[in-house]
Amino acid sequence: ACASEPWSGRGDRQATRTYQALALADIQRTAIVDPLRPADEVARDQFRHPDRMLAFAGVAPGWKIADIRPGAGYFTRLFARTVGDTGKVYAFVPNRTAERENGRADALVAAYPNVLRVNGDLNTLAFPEPLDAVFMSQEYHDFHIPAFNTDVALMNRAIFAALKPGGVFIVIDHAGRAGTGHSEVQTLHRIEGASLRAEVEAAGFVFDGESNAVANPADDRTVNVFDEAIRGRTDQFVYRFRKPG
Repeated sequence: ACASEPWSGRGDRQATRTYQALALADIQRTAIVDPLRPADEVARDQFRHPDRMLAFAGVAPGWKIADIRPGAGYFTRLFARTVGDTGKVYAFVPNRTAERENGRADALVAAYPNVLRVNGDLNTLAFPEPLDAVFMSQEYHDFHIPAFNTDVALMNRAIFAALKPGGVFIVIDHAGRAGTGHSEVQTLHRIEGASLRAEVEAAGFVFDGESNAVANPADDRTVNVFDEAIRGRTDQFVYRFRKPG
């Protein structure tokens, strides 16, 4: 009779969800204290809040995730430890910047067995398997700069195609002022959040949330992000988009 009650088993399900959330948080914390992380990257944690970033993205063991233009690998290292032996991290280096960036990606491959470098055209980027997540940190605005020769609409559609149904596209970028769209991507290296959101949604994504982990209201968003007065402390938005399914 008890089993027929509408609330029967809800406590156990809630306990299971709580346990799973705590276990995932422990895995993510272990990634943050990974001894292979360089000291200069660890020093940036106070500004980049990796605990909140990993939790917001939902990165979990077994995930297949692409880090677009990973640079020195700040997030790639965190992802590699979190997804574990059953997961995979694809360090995607655009063809245009491969000559100077492949070496850093290869260093990540050498350090983490589950990291693989992938080169390609941003307009047609693709991966060996469907992905759980695509991650892009402080790079989206660059792809609007003419020198990158990128059709951002095509890039967004390629990312959409690369994801599994239900997969997520996480974008972090330097916030531009309302109404500026992508007019200051080259002069200030900033992009208006609303403009970016509209472009990504046009590719078929559903907006799935945002984080204020790296927001900075003290930044008036009028200064180039490389200016020492604000570098490393810019006002940034973090958006999560989901592929329906």
